Amino acid sequence: MDFQVVVLAGGFSKSLVPLVSKDVPKALLPVANRPVLSYVLEHFEENNLKDFIVVVEGESAALLVGGWISNAYVDRLHVESWRDDTVRESIRRGTVPVETNTGKGMVAAVPEDVGTAGALRAIDRHLTAKDILVVSGDLISDIPPGAVAAAHRRHDAAVTAMLCSTPISGPSESGSSGGKDKAKKPARHNIIGLDPTKQFLLHVAAGAEVEKDIRVQKSILRAVGQMEIRADLMDAHMYAFKRTVLQEVLNKKETFLSLRRDVLPYLVRSQLRSELSQNGAVAEENGNSKGVSDSTIMLSQLLTNASTQSFHELYALGPDGSALSPRKTHKCCVHIASKSNYCVRLNSIQAFSDINRDVIGDASHLSGYSFSPQNNIIHPTAELGSKTTVGPHCMLGEGSQMGDKCSVKKSVIGRHCRIGSNVKVVNSVIMDHVTIGDGCSIQGSVVCSNVQLQERVVLRDCQSTSFFARLTQVGAGYVVSSGSEHKGESLAKKEKQ
Repeated sequence: MDFQVVVLAGGFSKSLVPLVSKDVPKALLPVANRPVLSYVLEHFEENNLKDFIVVVEGESAALLVGGWISNAYVDRLHVESWRDDTVRESIRRGTVPVETNTGKGMVAAVPEDVGTAGALRAIDRHLTAKDILVVSGDLISDIPPGAVAAAHRRHDAAVTAMLCSTPISGPSESGSSGGKDKAKKPARHNIIGLDPTKQFLLHVAAGAEVEKDIRVQKSILRAVGQMEIRADLMDAHMYAFKRTVLQEVLNKKETFLSLRRDVLPYLVRSQLRSELSQNGAVAEENGNSKGVSDSTIMLSQLLTNASTQSFHELYALGPDGSALSPRKTHKCCVHIASKSNYCVRLNSIQAFSDINRDVIGDASHLSGYSFSPQNNIIHPTAELGSKTTVGPHCMLGEGSQMGDKCSVKKSVIGRHCRIGSNVKVVNSVIMDHVTIGDGCSIQGSVVCSNVQLQERVVLRDCQSTSFFARLTQVGAGYVVSSGSEHKGESLAKKEKQ
C-alpha cells in the first residue's frame, strides 16, 4: 500500500478570531476566494496521493468541512448526504466515509483542543498503510509531497520532516501605491541541527525551547563529527512517519499533544538509543551507549549518497565494527525545500493577509486562476462603475458590484459584495456578501462575510511594537457605523452562548 495522507484541518481556531466564526472554521477561511483546505487537497491530488483522512476538531466544524467537500468535489469525491441523520451520527462517533474515483478516505471528527498528536491518536485505528504522510490543512505550498515521501523511503526513516525557509511577514504596502516596503525580519520558528549532508535531523527546538541554551547529546556529536545549526528554517508541518513508529510513540507517550513540540523532538533525541520496537522486541529504556567515547568516525564515512552507510548504521555497529549485537537506532530525516518554493502556513491573522496577497501576487501560480492582461482577476459577472480602477494583483469575486470612482490595489474582494462610490481598498481582504457605503477607505484590513460598513467609514492598520503590522479586523455580520474610524482594532459581534 502506498502512503496514506492525513490532513489535520483544525477546527474553530482561537488564534484566528474574529476571522473564524460558527459558520466558518479555519479550514474554510478564504484564500483568493477559495477555502484554504482546497489548496492542500488539490496539491496532493495533483501528486496522485488520494488515500486520505481529513481530521477536523469538533462535530460542528466537521459537518461544515464535510459538507463543503461534498459540494466542491462532487465529480471527484463523494461524501454521504450531510442531511442524513445516519451521517450525523457517524460524525458523533468520529468518522464519515469519503469515496474517491481512485482512492478511499474519510472526514474524521475528533475532540477539540486535543493537539496534533492527540488528533492522530484519536484516529489510530484508521491508520493502515506502511507509511503515513501528515500535513497541516493550513499549508499553502508548491513543494511536491513526493519529495518528502521519496526521502523517507530512501533512508527507511522513522520520520522525515519537511523544512522550508522562514517566511518574512508583514505588509508590502501601506497607503499610497508608491510607498516603499517597510523593514521586515524573518521570525525565528525553530532551531535546527543538521548533519553535514543535510539529510538527517540531529537537533530540533521549537516554541519556548528556541530561547533556551542549545543542549546536544554527546553521542550525536561523537557519531556524526559535526553539526550545522540553522535558525532560518521552519518546520512546515508536513511529516512522513513509519506507521508502526508513530503508533508506538502515541501509545507509549500518552501525554504528547503536539507533533512539532513533543513527537518530533522525542524521535530526534532518541535516534541513537532507540526505544522503539524492532521485530517485536522492545529495546531497553536507556539503550546501550557504553563505549561510545572510544569510537572515532570520520566525516568521510558519513552518508553521501543512498548506497553509503549513514552514521546511524556506523554507530550501531559499535566501536569494534562488530555486527553481532548492534545498537538500536532509528533515522530522523529531512527534506529541505528550495528557497524558490512557496511554503507558508495560515496560522495567524497576519499570515492570512500575507497569503491572500501572495496568491494573487508573486505566488499566483498557486491560485488556479487565469489572470487578465492587467494581471488581475475580475469575475465575468462582476460590475464596475464609471472611472473605477482595479489594479494588478487584485481579485474581484463573482456577482460583486462597485460604484463610480473606486480604487482597488493589492486586495481580494469576495463574492456578491456591494460597494458604493468613491471607495478606496488597499492591501485588504474583503470576504463574501459585504456591503460598503460611499466614501469608505479600507487599508491593511480584513473584513469578514456579511459585514456592513456605512458611509465614510475609515479602517486602517497601525504599527505595533513588534515588526508585524497589526491589522484591523471586522468579524462576520458586524455593522460599522457611519463616519467612524478604526485603527488596528478587532471589531466583532459577541457570540451567543
